[in-house]
Amino acid sequence: MEAKRGAVQTLVSNLSSVSERTRINALCELRTMSMKDPETRPVISEAGTIPYLVETLYSSSHPAQQNAASTLRNLSLTEKETIMSTRGILDALAHVISHHSSTSSAAAVQASAATIHHLLSRVDDYRTVVGSKREIVYALIDILRCHHSSPPRTVKNALKALCAIALHPLNCAFMVQFGVVSDLFSLVVNDRRVGILEDATSVIAQVACCDESLEAFPKVSGIKLLTDLLHFPNDFSIRTMENAVCALLNLVRCGGDAMAGNVRNYFLNKYDGIVYVIDDGSSKMKKMATELLQVLLDEFGFSKMPHCNYS
Repeated sequence: MEAKRGAVQTLVSNLSSVSERTRINALCELRTMSMKDPETRPVISEAGTIPYLVETLYSSSHPAQQNAASTLRNLSLTEKETIMSTRGILDALAHVISHHSSTSSAAAVQASAATIHHLLSRVDDYRTVVGSKREIVYALIDILRCHHSSPPRTVKNALKALCAIALHPLNCAFMVQFGVVSDLFSLVVNDRRVGILEDATSVIAQVACCDESLEAFPKVSGIKLLTDLLHFPNDFSIRTMENAVCALLNLVRCGGDAMAGNVRNYFLNKYDGIVYVIDDGSSKMKKMATELLQVLLDEFGFSKMPHCNYS
C-alpha cells in the first residue's frame, strides 16, 4: 500500500505541472488506477486529488476534462462524502452537463451524469442537496430533449441520475415543472435504443407519485402510453412492464378514484400485462401489480383476480 501511496502522491504533484501533457498523463494514470484498483480510491481521495479534478472539469481541453470526469466517476463509487464536501463540486458537474451539446466532451458528460447517480446511491440526504441544484436537474432533462443527437450512454446516464434525484419525493414536483414528463414519454415513443425504454419508464414511475403529474401525464397521453406497455401481444421487457405498473399505481394512489377510473378506461377489461407482472415480476412488483389490479377490478365487484395464459 505504501508503494501505491507514493505513486498517487507523485501523480497528484504532477497535476500542478506547467506542462499540459504532464497534467493529462497524470489524470490518465489516476483514471486507470481508480478504475482497475478500488483500493487506491481512498488513497487518491486522501491525497487531495478531488479539488484538482473539480477545477479541471472547467478545462477547455477535452482530454483533461474527460479524464478528470472519469476519475471522479470512479471515486464516486466509494468516496461520496469527500466528493460532496468538496467546494464547488456541484457547480462543476452542472457546468459539464449543461454544455453537453457544445463545449463539453461526450465522455465527460457521460461520466459526470454517472457521478451524480453514484453519489446519490443509498444516500438520501444527498438527494436533497443535488435536487436543490436546479442547473443540474435542468441540464439532465435537456439531454433527454436532445436524445436524437446524444449517444445512448449519455441518455442512459442522464436517466439514471434523474431517477436517483426523483427518489426524493420533493424533487419530483419541480422536475415535472421543468417539463420532464413530456421528454420522458417522447423517449418512450421515439427512442427504442437498448435500455433506454427501461430507464425512461423507471423515472416515469418515480415522478408519477406527485400531484403535479396528475395534470402532466394526461396532457401527453401518458396514461394511454403506460397502459399500451401492458397490453398483449408486446415485446417489452419485464422491467419495462414493472415500471409501467409502478407508474400507474403511483398515479392511482395520488389521484384516488378519479384517476383509477381514468386508468381503468384505457385497459378495456384486458389486464393480461398486469397479471403477467404478478406471475413473473420481482417480489416487490408482484405486490404492486396485485394492488393495482385489485383497484382496477373493484368497480366491477370481482372477488378474485383472473389468470391469463401467455403460451
